[in-house]
Amino acid sequence: MIGKHALDVMIPIDSYPNISHKATLREAITEFERAAIDFKGYKSLPRALLVIDENRNLMGVVRRRDILQGLEPNFMKHIPQHHQKELNDIEGDPNLVLLSSGTIIKSMKAKAETPVEEVMQPVKDKVEYNEHIAKIIYLMISKDLNLIPVIKQGQVIGVVRSVDVFHEVAHLLAE
Repeated sequence: MIGKHALDVMIPIDSYPNISHKATLREAITEFERAAIDFKGYKSLPRALLVIDENRNLMGVVRRRDILQGLEPNFMKHIPQHHQKELNDIEGDPNLVLLSSGTIIKSMKAKAETPVEEVMQPVKDKVEYNEHIAKIIYLMISKDLNLIPVIKQGQVIGVVRSVDVFHEVAHLLAE
């Protein structure tokens, strides 16, 4: 880890699952369901998909949570967060759930056609390919990031995930 840099721990951009900003939430769900990352002998599922434009430029990321929020029924979006929690803490009559489930599913199916760009998280932080891993750890902790794009000459060439940084730390501590 002492001499490690972003280039040493990043996943190349072509090896990370991505989706067009014009794709629908339905398509993003399908991509999440089929995507897997094989990096340095470790297999994992992506926590986010990269969202790209027509020129293959990185626009943002979309997480499962973003998709689920995009599918959320409109009536729940206008209820303050603390009231939503109270609603979910009430023991409900199972028959009421059955009555409303058809409406909720119908709403979710309609919202599944929403473009990914409407729910994605824009990329705010990036690191240069030669940035030391210590700075990457600092950024991940201070900004609560699980994924940071890596750039070289202004172009995104890969991403560093917290799981890969964690693996490097584990390897260092095992020595």
